[in-house]
Amino acid sequence: CHCSTKDSVAFLQWAKKEGLPVTGEVCPHHFTLTDEDIPCDDSNYKMNPPLRSKADVEALKEGLKNGILDVIATDHAPHSKEEKDKSFLQAPFGIVGLETAFALSFTELVETGILSLSELVGKLSTNPAEVLGIDRGSLKEGTAADIVIADTSEWYLIDKETFASLGKNTPFHGRRVKGKIIYTLVDGQIVYKAEEQQ
Repeated sequence: CHCSTKDSVAFLQWAKKEGLPVTGEVCPHHFTLTDEDIPCDDSNYKMNPPLRSKADVEALKEGLKNGILDVIATDHAPHSKEEKDKSFLQAPFGIVGLETAFALSFTELVETGILSLSELVGKLSTNPAEVLGIDRGSLKEGTAADIVIADTSEWYLIDKETFASLGKNTPFHGRRVKGKIIYTLVDGQIVYKAEEQQ
């Protein structure tokens, strides 16, 4: 869970070469930000595991590209404004991950040529379902219609005030990305629709 270092990628690679039944997962914040991005005393950058070096970020991206890391997960950890409006030392660990996972992954991995869109869908959907042994992550006839529809053609700025989550704790407020979620369907029913653009 939550691989964040080049050593974790190396250990997974070794285990897979040995034929061990292992999988690896990484969060978008760990392949997008480094420890150098942390502003002074901003608890929105406090997460566990913490942000790492540029070398670690590059190793995570390479691990995603070559299949060592199988899954991208959110580690969604919303907190109230009061909880996060404390010093870095006193604030709880965690950021809102669900709201930004696809856009960050698309921007950092597909736009840069590290993964194809199909490979990204695998890391976010098909592979997690396979790891968990559940009948999800597919558009096959007869399976649950759990579907996300995104606009990958336009750039936009992440705005924490538009989050559906009650938590707004994110280091990505104002970040320019592609991959805006337009609709989310669960079992064929629309459960989220983006607000119309002004």
